[in-house]
Amino acid sequence: MRLWSSRKNGKARNASLLVMAAFAMCATGCKNTSSVVSFRVTMPKSVHNAPVDGRLLLIISKDGSREPRTQVSNNAITTQQMFGMNVDKLQPDGSVVLDTSSIGYPLDSLKKIPTGAYYVQAVFNEYETFHRADGHVLKLPMDHWEGQNWSTKPGNLYSASRQIWIDSKSGGTVDISLDKVIPEKPFPKDTKYVKYVRIQSKLLTAFWGRPMWLGAFVILPEGYDSHPDAHYPLIVNPAHFPANIRAFSEIPPDPTLQDGDSAGASEEGPGPLAATTAKYAYEFYQYWKSSKAPRMLFMAIQHPTPYYDDSYGVNSPNTGPFGDAITQELIPEIEKRFRGLAQPWARALTGCSTGGWEALGMQVFYPDFYNGTWAGAPSPIDFHSWRLVNIYANKNAYYDEGPWGQVPIPGIGNPGPSSLTQKLPSARMEDNQVATTMEQDNRIELVVGDHGRGAGLWDGMQAVFGPVGKDGYPGMIWDKKTGAIDPEVAKYWQDHSDLGHILERDWPTLGPKLVGKIHLTVGTSDQWYLANAVRRVDKILQATKNPNYGGSVEYGDRFVHCWVGDPGDPEAVSTRTVYERQMPAMADRMLKTAPAGADVKSWRY
Repeated sequence: MRLWSSRKNGKARNASLLVMAAFAMCATGCKNTSSVVSFRVTMPKSVHNAPVDGRLLLIISKDGSREPRTQVSNNAITTQQMFGMNVDKLQPDGSVVLDTSSIGYPLDSLKKIPTGAYYVQAVFNEYETFHRADGHVLKLPMDHWEGQNWSTKPGNLYSASRQIWIDSKSGGTVDISLDKVIPEKPFPKDTKYVKYVRIQSKLLTAFWGRPMWLGAFVILPEGYDSHPDAHYPLIVNPAHFPANIRAFSEIPPDPTLQDGDSAGASEEGPGPLAATTAKYAYEFYQYWKSSKAPRMLFMAIQHPTPYYDDSYGVNSPNTGPFGDAITQELIPEIEKRFRGLAQPWARALTGCSTGGWEALGMQVFYPDFYNGTWAGAPSPIDFHSWRLVNIYANKNAYYDEGPWGQVPIPGIGNPGPSSLTQKLPSARMEDNQVATTMEQDNRIELVVGDHGRGAGLWDGMQAVFGPVGKDGYPGMIWDKKTGAIDPEVAKYWQDHSDLGHILERDWPTLGPKLVGKIHLTVGTSDQWYLANAVRRVDKILQATKNPNYGGSVEYGDRFVHCWVGDPGDPEAVSTRTVYERQMPAMADRMLKTAPAGADVKSWRY
């Protein structure tokens, strides 16, 4: 037996003891019935007393420092291994076997797991049956106010992390019990300035055939209580699923906090800039209270769908009338409850990345409802440049091809369908090293869920931008396994969701409603290649006549993702001071465009 060593919490452990312990665990939990390991997963009646549908996810990790379910990402270099399979009508005390028929990422099969000691954990992402208004009956993962995250979704069953020994030669069956339940999320608590609102949407409830809700965090302006006759403009940030408003903190930062501390992490992301985030969140709070800040309401929307952590703020045949629900139900409720001016001239949009697409898309689709958008690094707003894929000209989203075939780029993945394959990147690091390919990015979503149920970015966009497929699930823009693009679906995307195409096609009617309202920013070194689409839209906007668009497009030379202006500061600072720059510009536009008789005084104290 070869000895090996492992380090945990800085302490070396005896290698032979670990190996023997792993063999002992397999002796009690594994049965050598095949040459490849499989996993028998049981749902105890004590935790769930009714049959369930869903997606069984198994995570195999080499790192025992934290739960395996927290160690999966689309970065093939750092992620741990995951497998997924559909399960229908799993009975209480019943079991299902996950074997080599299950799809995996980054390794595609259990056959490829080498012999060794691993930590394993199973999670059951439960599906709900929806009877949609269009007649389709679908099984989908409902959000439970966690932002479509299967690893933290309340109600999902999971097992404890457990160390086992996998022998790639003798195989065996490992028994796992889904004997734990992820608890409900606490209802957000109000503070003096930040209030939380959740409403049931009549429009979405009718579409989905079950109660559907929208939420929002709202920051009240300084002097709100002492000026009861004041009414306020509204800033709307629709991006993703906020667990709070991280840009605003009423609590001074911990002086011992350092960038990179895990204490700065949250459900919205890791904390490599924990100290920086805390510093500028408190500074924004101080600015908000000062006489420099225009007195406005600020809202961040929670609008998850069964496909993604947000709806993109527009209507879709797959996700329903979210755009109408936001404009006709949620925003009017916020303005009514917190004394908003409730006038189109007094509303502005802001957002970055996905929120950038939404900030522009909501302005374009509801041109009379909002009075300007400040969209940073928008997710592809022209599908000729959907990152590095032209969905209209390319035949494949994973590979590119020249006259002599598909030419490889050194260091990007393994060879693909031929020895001349060039795998298309999906994202790059700040040093331009490729972080993940399009194929890898889509592969992990396919492991999490088929039929567009992976709840990741690509599945989210597909549900919003595309048609309903014959089976009732979103029509696939490309085959998740091969990358082959469906040109009919691409044409649907162009006609219904390609913002560049829509602006160019409909400018004679849209233009008069959008003059002076569009403001875009993007870094030329954006890790997700988003500058390409902005350049295309910039060209379209610059060519507009009768009227000219009258807005602005700014590029941050060599700045990366979510550059939102202010080239004089490092991006880590400028992204955290963006509202201090945007709010005066928003207020100025509102005052210049307010109609005669509008209230331009009560909120200016």
